[in-house]
Amino acid sequence: MDDKAANLDAVLKEAVDLENIPIEEVFENLRCNPQGLSTEQAEQRLTIFGPNKLEEKQESKLLKFLGFMWNPLSWVMEAAAIMAIALANGGGKPPDWQDFVGIITLLIINSTISFIEENNAGNAAAALMARLAPKAKILHLAHNKSDIERRVRAVIDKFAERGLRALGVAYQEVPDGRKESPGGPWQFIGLLPLFDPPRHDSAETIRRALDLGVNVKMITGDQLAIGKETARRLGMGTNMYPSSALLGQNKDESIASLPVDELIEKADGFAGVFPEHKYEIVKRLQARKHICGMTGDGVNDAPALKKADIGIAVADSTDAARSASDIVLTEPGLSVIISAVLTSRAIFQRMKNYTIYAVSITIRIVLGFMLLALIWKFDFPPFMVLIIAILNDGKPGFS
Repeated sequence: MDDKAANLDAVLKEAVDLENIPIEEVFENLRCNPQGLSTEQAEQRLTIFGPNKLEEKQESKLLKFLGFMWNPLSWVMEAAAIMAIALANGGGKPPDWQDFVGIITLLIINSTISFIEENNAGNAAAALMARLAPKAKILHLAHNKSDIERRVRAVIDKFAERGLRALGVAYQEVPDGRKESPGGPWQFIGLLPLFDPPRHDSAETIRRALDLGVNVKMITGDQLAIGKETARRLGMGTNMYPSSALLGQNKDESIASLPVDELIEKADGFAGVFPEHKYEIVKRLQARKHICGMTGDGVNDAPALKKADIGIAVADSTDAARSASDIVLTEPGLSVIISAVLTSRAIFQRMKNYTIYAVSITIRIVLGFMLLALIWKFDFPPFMVLIIAILNDGKPGFS
């Protein structure tokens, strides 16, 4: 037991580089196996590593801004500003204030742009923390978690069956009245149901896609019950499965014997998925000779968007999703995808028609040239070239 704790403590102190060692050594250092952890082992790791959460880090905005003035590029600009004052004009001439002010202005502008970009990235992380599910954050903080967890999960599941998301609410008393000071235990208040309705044109878009023979699958991070209810509202099939059916070990008996490739092909969607699940779905559909399109808007969609035959980033998507996609939508909604399908099919049909026409024309010319050459015993006068040109042109309206 001491050896196990020592190995885990080395991992905690980052003395072991888990990224650059074989997977067998990773399992050995972590004292686990591909099947997962027992309850006792999970409690032991929770004691050593603590909860898996994003810590809130407070830092001074002013110091952060000044930090962007302390880097090699800023050093060069600062040195140039000093030289503009001290060395630019000799012989008792006044300093070159114009160059000094210009350089300092550029330095401030450059630092401001860097600060804004860094601050926006921090806001994105804060938004991610705010979107964590209640069972991952609020329930974990509640002091009476063991007493209320079963009831809270039952209410969340009941909301999910109606297509509602649940937002947990808790409060903490802080006697000192300061945000940084430790407070009392978190008191769980309750759950707020939230309804995020689909767009008004989503059902019509999906119906038109199905009419065109495009098989639509819903890949969502929501609960399975929410996914099924949303699919029902949109007129899609409700033959959906949890993400554990893809890569997990605990599968329902009804699908345990079904190959994963066949399950993905027959399913109407999957719920509770992560980026690796989305990528796996696209890869396996492509392996079964399907032309696969993928829509998404977030960083977690980027791997699947890049893997898909046609990656489509919806309006207001992240830069990562846009760069990984083949098509970027500039307006809300997915109805434009139907127009793209119709246009692409029309182009394909025209290319097919032209190919058939070109092949048939080539055959006609070859046969005509061969017959004319045989009839005239390979003595081919210029007049026959004119006949071939007329035959190649064809009758009016034929081509």
